[in-house]
Amino acid sequence: MKLQNQILYILFFLCSTITFAQQEISNKVLDFFKDEPIESASVYIKTTAIGTITNADGKFALRIPRENATDTLVVSSIGYSTEKIPLDQFDASEPIYLVEEVASLDEVVLEAEERPKTGNEIVLKAIEKLPLTMPDSSYIQKGFLRHKERNKKEFKWLIESAISVYDSSYNVSANTHLKINVDQMRKSYDLRDIDSLFTYASYLNQNNKTRTNPKNLRRVQIKTAELNKAIKWNDNRVNGLQNIFQGKLNMFRNVNSKKALFGDDILKKHQFELDTILVDNERKLYKIKINKGAEYVGLDTKGIYNEGYHANGWLYIYYDNFAIKKVEYELIAASNEQKSRSKRLFDTQVNHKLVINYKEFNDKMYPNYIYYETPKLVNVGFKPKNKQEEELAEQYKEERYYYTIQEILFSDIVLDPAKISSALQNNWDMDIFSPKPYNKEFWKTYNVLLESEDDEKLIDDLSQRASLFKE
Repeated sequence: MKLQNQILYILFFLCSTITFAQQEISNKVLDFFKDEPIESASVYIKTTAIGTITNADGKFALRIPRENATDTLVVSSIGYSTEKIPLDQFDASEPIYLVEEVASLDEVVLEAEERPKTGNEIVLKAIEKLPLTMPDSSYIQKGFLRHKERNKKEFKWLIESAISVYDSSYNVSANTHLKINVDQMRKSYDLRDIDSLFTYASYLNQNNKTRTNPKNLRRVQIKTAELNKAIKWNDNRVNGLQNIFQGKLNMFRNVNSKKALFGDDILKKHQFELDTILVDNERKLYKIKINKGAEYVGLDTKGIYNEGYHANGWLYIYYDNFAIKKVEYELIAASNEQKSRSKRLFDTQVNHKLVINYKEFNDKMYPNYIYYETPKLVNVGFKPKNKQEEELAEQYKEERYYYTIQEILFSDIVLDPAKISSALQNNWDMDIFSPKPYNKEFWKTYNVLLESEDDEKLIDDLSQRASLFKE
């Protein structure tokens, strides 16, 4: 009997150790006075880079490593108070409430120190300080990618992956010193090959130098492999991972690159207006409006007229050291040619939406969350001749109008030179379309973005339709 008790004790100990190796906590973050969810609130373990953000419903889930079980959980959002909760006292039975906090513009005026006073001056100062506020040594970030594509009715494509991003520092070219790898795949559903004839026509026109009209194409005449090749080609040039990290969209990391969005001509294409002073995690920060400049903004996308835009959005810059905390950036069709193209193809004038949120770690600002949305070239157009065809045209537009969204949550940062060197010995591949076997054990311990309740329903529907389509 004594031996049995010892065995039971050992088994209990082993089970407890495995369970405690990583603890998952979850809750909801709400506005105290409005009792409404706060989206994109930061939730992280103090003094670490381990964290997540809340979804559209204000909900979050975070896996806590064993060694951090007695640390402090920090919950913060721009313009709100900050909650600090000892993890051993964490209680999921009640929501976490944050209270709105706004600093006063008068505090700026009363300071004796000579500081930039206009929005333009503050932004230029922040860009001047980038060598001090951005990472100046090699690092690897571990992240979760959700890449989804939908029309106005349903999801057509979804990929969820674990990714690693290596960067040797802000001071060097991203084209040669920044690498991306898709580590694992969690979900992959794709129903776009049913209705992507416009993409196929674009692919033929760009690569075979033909003049193919999509209206003359028939799906039954095209091999699935050829159509998939065209879809992948279009995805890579429009919203591949390299565009987000190595291109103009990574506007602060690549501010020194040729034709950067916030390069030498920044004030020709943008104007910045100081709006107010907010609070973030007990620090003041400037809220600055991004307005259009005298000249158009463009992205120089090969084979696509991605020019003729005006910028719109917000910048959030820390008051004390001018580090950039967050950018919300839109490109809106402005030139006559772009307005016509956007209306005809996309049924929207907002062609690009970008959000980059940064987190301070070891006195440097690292990307924490990236959101990028853009419409896709799949609406082939339809000119109605009567009322019946007008109704058909509306239905056609509803089904064929697509937009794509990429979300990336970075949940950890690796700074150890030995670990970085070891990871770089592997082959790095940024191809999000390459299938990988599902690793159940890996995903048990990896932090992911929670889906909103609405998205969860659409994803469930997509998974069922994808299964039927494969059959």
